[in-house]
Amino acid sequence: MARQKQILQCRIGLVASIALLLTIIVANADDTMDRYSDLHQRYFEMSHLERQECTDKTCSSHYKQLSKKQPCWGYEKHCRKKNYYSYPICPEDSRGWEHTKEKQIDKFWRSADFGMIREFRDELTPLCKANHDDDSTLSCNQHMRYCRATNLYMNLKNSRMADSRERFRTDVFKEGELGGHCQLDSERLKSSDKQKGELQSWYSELRPFTSLKFKPVVNRRHCDVVVDRPTYFMKLDAGINMFHHFCDFVNLYVTQHVNGSFTTDINIVMWDTSHMHYGDFFTLTWKAFTRHPVMRLSDYDNKRVCFKDAIFTLPPRMFYGLYYNMPLIPGCFNSGLMKAFSEHIVHRLNITTKPYDPNRYRITLLSRSTKYRRILNQDKLIGALKTFWNYDVTLVDYTYQMPFEKQLEITHNTDIFIGMHGSGLTHMLFLPHWGVAFEIYNCEDEGCYYDLARLRGVKYLTWEKKKYLDQEDEGHHPTLGAHAKFTNYGFNIIEFLRLIEKGVKHVAANRPKPDVDNSRSDASVKTEL
Repeated sequence: MARQKQILQCRIGLVASIALLLTIIVANADDTMDRYSDLHQRYFEMSHLERQECTDKTCSSHYKQLSKKQPCWGYEKHCRKKNYYSYPICPEDSRGWEHTKEKQIDKFWRSADFGMIREFRDELTPLCKANHDDDSTLSCNQHMRYCRATNLYMNLKNSRMADSRERFRTDVFKEGELGGHCQLDSERLKSSDKQKGELQSWYSELRPFTSLKFKPVVNRRHCDVVVDRPTYFMKLDAGINMFHHFCDFVNLYVTQHVNGSFTTDINIVMWDTSHMHYGDFFTLTWKAFTRHPVMRLSDYDNKRVCFKDAIFTLPPRMFYGLYYNMPLIPGCFNSGLMKAFSEHIVHRLNITTKPYDPNRYRITLLSRSTKYRRILNQDKLIGALKTFWNYDVTLVDYTYQMPFEKQLEITHNTDIFIGMHGSGLTHMLFLPHWGVAFEIYNCEDEGCYYDLARLRGVKYLTWEKKKYLDQEDEGHHPTLGAHAKFTNYGFNIIEFLRLIEKGVKHVAANRPKPDVDNSRSDASVKTEL
């Protein structure tokens, strides 16, 4: 009898848990649950469930029960390591960074994987507290790299953005022109200046935050414009350079994880305090994040604006952030966070994944139409590749004249992607997980794209024997003189084909058979990248 009662209680608990999970899915249907990739659906379900069932201190028993088996990204409460989306692979030595393999793996996971989101969340601290439900709030993580505000007031009547050529002015707001109705911890705000900088934190922009006597949004007579839709403020790096601009997109994706929402029904506002044009060669990518046109701060010039929900995104060049100049612990690769970003973009932009012939290898060589870093014997290299019956060779030049979605489709359906050192190699982010990034020559900048390949989890190759490399001249940097990035190169064909063969062997060993789901599993990827 006792046994039957126990079984009945278990069944009731399971039914309740399933019902709760279905409720979360339905409740978030408007939050683009239907637009999540099938690869990510279960992980988003768990993160949404955590938001509903957990407080800062505890979680419901139903959530705890589900967390034992439900797949999770890795940063959720009670998320078990065996259920993580992925975990770093560290086959090589850390070169003194850490003294044990366990610490080396943990360091990579916390600094370059979903572990960093857990730390960003744990760091969130209230800088301005609400005493009532309709008051304002301001919370930021350490050094104000990410902030979130509710019922935020901005008075831009004196901003003078129409006359400015400075993109990141720090004198836009004076006392009383930025703030909310809340209890401000001014000392804590002042002490958050340790990593201030244009693209490092939000300290300089939010430093004038003031505790106001009126309630923004609630008391609308103080607002010329009230914005009810969640608004993401972003400070952007160079929009004409893929390496730099995708630091913006990666950190926006990370911000969404920290914020716990992936709806496209948001405003994105470029925090630019000038009137100057912002060149953006990758505007298509914004569609992965918002269904509305990207705005500029100057769109609110000369207005008093009240934002119901404002998010200040992780900046692209923050200290120890993804991925510009980040110190990446040696010996590890395969950031699940970067892989999930790649899959998320490919899914939301509807990039086609094409079937492949298991007996052939798709090789793409990225040409450059620039003055420097051109391959002098490019035609001969292409000709040599085409002598192999099982190599499908494509020569591309990814300029603004080729639609970005076409560029992504080519890269995403490539096994071996070849290119000289340059921002075009950022396309490696969208290679299949068995792919090879061949930086044919790194121009003496050894870590840049090697680390990006490690983050993405694809194999990296570069030129190994300098005696088989022909440099056109010493290079002509406009101010520094001789420079390896300001000249052109020729490559020994036999050595080039030897390196290609290394890449082919990696693809052959790791690419799934056509009847296997080739978009998800990392289990087949060998540890020697």
